Amino acid sequence: MPTSPPHPSAEATTSRLLAAAKKHGGEAADAIVAHGVSLDASVRLGKLESVEHSESIGISLRVFVGKGVASVSSTSFEEGSVEELAERAVAMAKIAPADEFARLATPDQFAKNFPDCDLLDAYTPDADTLKTWAFAAEEAALAVSGISNSEGGGASFNRYTTHLATSNGFSAGLIQSGFSIGVAVLAEKNGAMEVDGDYHHTVHHQDLRDPSAIGTRAGTRTIDRLGAKRATTGQFPVVYDERVARSITRHIAGAINGNMIARGTSFLKDSMGEMIASPVLHLSDDPLVRRKPGSSPFDGEGLARKKRVLVEDGRLQGWLLDLASAKQLNLAPTGNAGRGVGAPSPATSNWIMRQGKLSRDELIADIKQGFLVTELIGSSVNLITGDYSRGASGFWIEGGAIAYPVTEATIAGNLNDMLRHITPANDADQTRTTICPSLRIEGMTIASG
Repeated sequence: MPTSPPHPSAEATTSRLLAAAKKHGGEAADAIVAHGVSLDASVRLGKLESVEHSESIGISLRVFVGKGVASVSSTSFEEGSVEELAERAVAMAKIAPADEFARLATPDQFAKNFPDCDLLDAYTPDADTLKTWAFAAEEAALAVSGISNSEGGGASFNRYTTHLATSNGFSAGLIQSGFSIGVAVLAEKNGAMEVDGDYHHTVHHQDLRDPSAIGTRAGTRTIDRLGAKRATTGQFPVVYDERVARSITRHIAGAINGNMIARGTSFLKDSMGEMIASPVLHLSDDPLVRRKPGSSPFDGEGLARKKRVLVEDGRLQGWLLDLASAKQLNLAPTGNAGRGVGAPSPATSNWIMRQGKLSRDELIADIKQGFLVTELIGSSVNLITGDYSRGASGFWIEGGAIAYPVTEATIAGNLNDMLRHITPANDADQTRTTICPSLRIEGMTIASG
């Protein structure tokens, strides 16, 4: 499936890039070609605002000359542009400082089998369909009692194709579709305006939530924010709602990124094999889950991808490595090279936390006083030390139930402590790339903004 060219000129263009690099003196090279098409419809207050069709093209060439390496990119497939790109890349590689770690994969490391991840929905919606979805979402949101205005609704479709080829024999491509619906609305109480919304994105249109359900949730979320008060200052349990909880797992992914470990700039750099979290914490990277946005059978350097458990029952089991960081750490690469139109770097695919057994309401039920966070604002997270501080809004918890909305609060702690006092709920959205349920973390510091 993925070895057939995803775009009529993609495979041919990577071949042209590699040939041009060799012609101008490149000793080794890899090339990426990406092509995207999208259709978007936006509405506001029951009127169509725009329908836009767009197309994006990107090509990237990475060239090796001796120990020098250079990457250049362009947005043109034209023959002259390809030649110019290759000539410039080779010239840059010849004067680049020596890089002891960057390299191509060897042929024995290349992916040989390509499991079907079901990333392409053959359905192509027209503009009228997208308008219908957008109107339905906004209409449902405006129908919620107390909603006074709209920031607009929208629906979109995209199809994104990529092809990767290397000068030593790898060549494969992927096609991925995407569908999304979103809406944001406003409400006012005592002169204070609140805005909130909802958004959903999937690979297949059948997996999209109903537009009206998206709109109703957007309206309800906005109304629930009215009458916000200041938070109580002190140390309390904090519950991260599912829609913001995934930020915690992304901090973990950042801290086990091979580049961070190689530089010694992660608070987890000396924690391999150690308990870094509560025994209930289990995190895996799974690039082969069907119909998930982060799935692919090969990584950004052509290596086979597979499911890996990185944190098992609280114990750190591995790093996220591309070829360069693996070589720097004297370890085997893990097939975790992420890549857009540019050089590879370690990244997750589908980053998945195992769910707990309790609902979010059950996580809250025994909290005498605490904070349910539904929005995070700004960031001051130091992955070298683990120090954590974020602006937040949400709802104050009293007597095991939501008492009133809260705004302009700050939550703080240290990720080392936070991870050891974490409890997951059972409400993760399974359609996302980062799959994480609501999380309860004990003993965080809360301050009024």
